[in-house]
Amino acid sequence: KMSFNKNGSKAAAVTGFMLGSAITTLVSLYLTRTTRTSGNNGTAQKSRSSSTSLSLSSASASASSRQNEKEIIIPPEIRSEQLSRNELYFGPAGMESIVGASILIVGLGGVGSHTAHMLARAGVGYLRLVDFDQVTLSSLNRHACATLEDVGIPKVECLKRFLYKVCGNHCDIDLRVQMYTGDVEKDGDMMTCPPSKGNGQKGKWDIVIDAIDDVPTKARLLAHCIKNDIRVISCMGAGGKSDMTRLHISDLKTASRDPLASKLRQTLKRTLKKDKDVKDLSFLEDVDQVAVIYSSEKVVVKLADFTEEQKKEGIHKFGAVDNMRIRVIPVLGTMPAIMGQSLAAMALCELGGKPFNPMSGERLGRNVRHKLFQHFKNRESKFRQRLEIEAKEEEDASKSVSDADETNSPRMINGSWVGPAQIDSDDVEYVFSEVWRNRCCVSGDTLGTVLELSRWDLSKPCHCKNIVLLGVKAMVKFDEAMAASGDGRNSVPYELRQKIEARLASCKVDSRA
Repeated sequence: KMSFNKNGSKAAAVTGFMLGSAITTLVSLYLTRTTRTSGNNGTAQKSRSSSTSLSLSSASASASSRQNEKEIIIPPEIRSEQLSRNELYFGPAGMESIVGASILIVGLGGVGSHTAHMLARAGVGYLRLVDFDQVTLSSLNRHACATLEDVGIPKVECLKRFLYKVCGNHCDIDLRVQMYTGDVEKDGDMMTCPPSKGNGQKGKWDIVIDAIDDVPTKARLLAHCIKNDIRVISCMGAGGKSDMTRLHISDLKTASRDPLASKLRQTLKRTLKKDKDVKDLSFLEDVDQVAVIYSSEKVVVKLADFTEEQKKEGIHKFGAVDNMRIRVIPVLGTMPAIMGQSLAAMALCELGGKPFNPMSGERLGRNVRHKLFQHFKNRESKFRQRLEIEAKEEEDASKSVSDADETNSPRMINGSWVGPAQIDSDDVEYVFSEVWRNRCCVSGDTLGTVLELSRWDLSKPCHCKNIVLLGVKAMVKFDEAMAASGDGRNSVPYELRQKIEARLASCKVDSRA
């Protein structure tokens, strides 16, 4: 790790970075020479070659290395074959959208490097990579493509070198060796998408990927995206965790048991509360505006303690950048890799026209699914009985609830569809977790309250595309409106009703379809 006095000038900071790079390279050279002396002559010759390569990978030699790099021109037919499997998955139109996309990735460490790596391999046409840091020896346990030869060079430069060998002239990679600050004067045009790039509105990013591990900087980036209506996918904490089965994708409000997510919510609220352009905090529950990937696993190991040297000289003197974490987070390399790949998968599926509906939180148990399913069937049976009584069909209305729900064939009564439930317990989990993400579709209440299923449009069958999740208060208002006007949807404001119906339109009729 590099260190310099907190009160030093910018010139001192630059000097610190260069010094840190030189020290890291010297350590690597030492290790290489140690290996060389312990081997035979043949091994020694290979070690000398490796030592030379490693020394050339320092920051001071990176410019001449780039100049000597051969240009790679990939013919269209070869490129087409490279992307053939992706095109089979997304189709020609989806693949064209991916190739024409422009994506900004901020943070190219363990998470961001894997995201950038897969986006480039998948055919994304324009990537801007932003990171101020350099590859260190400790980076090699989690970085997507860094090797010993890359130690000491900027992380973004390391990625560009590697990805150029894969994509050649077909991926425009724009590097920014700088830190995002949120200050336009310092950041320059970092956040500005080139006018000729992007599938949608020209000069606007298709997606921004946030792979920053510092809360204040992370909050500033998300605030910028929210204020400028830019789609952003953000990664929460990957350090100190290992259980990949606990990973979830959700809105920011739902992210639970993640210390970084909790701090980010608080910081973001304080930041945007002062901004007059942001009218409310609806972005916290809008996964289509801000999506986050997080782990609900409790942190297994804590931050590393300060060293005796840090304690002796003064902790405030250490750290690569002012106001950033000094203590080191233990990281199992597999977790940031999986989270970074997940960010790439979500981005690609959105761009390619095959977005998925991530499950939010824990899965429903079998008993819970069965209970919800029985409640829904009972609700439908009572609704049918009421309609039959109103229609004076006494022979049907006299049947018990348990007999009425499955024995009567589907039909229309006074404009309302009645019949057996068109779903099963597996569909219940799909509707609950994937369609409505364990939230009341009206209030946004989560599993902390009682939630039940209800048919939305009474004139249509009760399949997955016509079932909503309602909390207690919303259900009461829905039933009151249904009794008064015959349509429970009248209890929902028009704009929200449009969103609910758009969500239902994107669902499957059958969860197994």
